[in-house]
Amino acid sequence: MAHFGLIRAGLYLALLVFTFILFVLCCVRINYTLHLAPEFYDPVVAELLFTTIVTLLWCCLMLCIFFIETLKLEFLRLYWHELIGLIILWFLWLGGAAAASSIFGDISTCQQFQACQILSALLAFAWLGWIMLTFLLIISIIVMIQSSQAGRKVLDEPLPDRNEGRGVMGTGMGAT
Repeated sequence: MAHFGLIRAGLYLALLVFTFILFVLCCVRINYTLHLAPEFYDPVVAELLFTTIVTLLWCCLMLCIFFIETLKLEFLRLYWHELIGLIILWFLWLGGAAAASSIFGDISTCQQFQACQILSALLAFAWLGWIMLTFLLIISIIVMIQSSQAGRKVLDEPLPDRNEGRGVMGTGMGAT
């Protein structure tokens, strides 16, 4: 079976990269709109900017937990702690990507302008980040199912680290 710990780390790394790119695109868009009119900005871009900042912090924290064996945080040590964070981020990304898609609409007709190219990239990376979070949630659900089938309490499953491979998330086999 697959090593869910390594898959999770790869997905978190991909999410970190996509989030950073979206962060830069949001900054560029806000800079552009502030030069259009004083005190003007796209509220959906501000929401995406907030979401990217929170996600960057979350991804760094989760990757540190996975790769730094001595890092043991009380507030983020069990599987369900991560699940709550992922669900919150999933809704933030869904709201931001859906709102941006709704507001900016079909921008395929103006691709000769840099502003439209930035918006296209912004929409693409917003949806890519949401897809990465969806995959992380799917893996979490698989882990919950495997943990319950192995006779353990699902919510008491500890987060894995790189070397221990403890729990279902680390080995993908349910061995602790």
